[in-house]
Amino acid sequence: MTLVPRTIRPPRRLDDVPGWFPVLDQTLFEWFLDRQESAGTRGDLLEVGVYMGKSAICVGRHRRDDEKFTVCDLFEGDALDDANQAESTKSYASLTQRTFEENYLTFHETLPRVLRGPSSIVPAEVAPASCRFVHIDASHLYEHVHNDIGAAREALLPGGIVVLDDFRSEHTPGVSVATWEAVLTRGLRPICLSTQKLYGTWGDPGPVQDELLAMVREREDCHLSIQQAAGHRLVRLKSKKGMQAPPFPPSRFAHESAHGAAETPSRPSAAEVPLRRRSTTRARRLVADVLPPILTRAIRNGLSRS
Repeated sequence: MTLVPRTIRPPRRLDDVPGWFPVLDQTLFEWFLDRQESAGTRGDLLEVGVYMGKSAICVGRHRRDDEKFTVCDLFEGDALDDANQAESTKSYASLTQRTFEENYLTFHETLPRVLRGPSSIVPAEVAPASCRFVHIDASHLYEHVHNDIGAAREALLPGGIVVLDDFRSEHTPGVSVATWEAVLTRGLRPICLSTQKLYGTWGDPGPVQDELLAMVREREDCHLSIQQAAGHRLVRLKSKKGMQAPPFPPSRFAHESAHGAAETPSRPSAAEVPLRRRSTTRARRLVADVLPPILTRAIRNGLSRS
């Protein structure tokens, strides 16, 4: 097992890891990855932008022995331009590579391959047509997202899945522009839209969409709507109140909370208070009741030192 010293309280469950990974997207990640594995699809996994590791921990669970899982993030490194550096400083100042690795290793035996740097290094580090699943959640600036989408297309196997985060958030218009530009002019075909992410492919989305629709229609915890736009079937999904995340194995620190509770001191009962302490307390009360204040203070001080 590859271990690093812990600097923070370790997560016991996936939900304990800080980050933005709604239960609907946890469900969809599991469904898409499970579907690939059931179909015998082989290929590597890639995540660009990992934050504290929440979604990477989920993706890493699906890496098989003959597959690679690569993650890329600036972490505490320097960006290539001032705009990206300002974005990183404002939104991800607390992110360090060590924090990510500590979180990841509470759920997995070994780390993924970690690329520390801007997402522009991905094409040189990830072989073309090698990945079956790519998650893009890095910069929100249009130029960077545009290039990340291009890198994802190059890295994906035919029929592979790309997931684009924050494509509809009001504070990330650059992601929206780059995403819909890819749909309209770069051949990206949407499979479904969650509240936060667009799931797409450069292959035929029809078969996977049909399977996804069949799965969703059997659930009672997910809203579904279908729209047509610019020749694309857009499947929109939204979780209902109370939707539960799919089961996920606990971390190796899952039982630490029980030990922590045992270590928390509790107030002792009267029977547990040592006899000498109780006797001292009674003596102080007697002194206060029958002696002048100046003698009381002197005797109390003597009792405290004894």
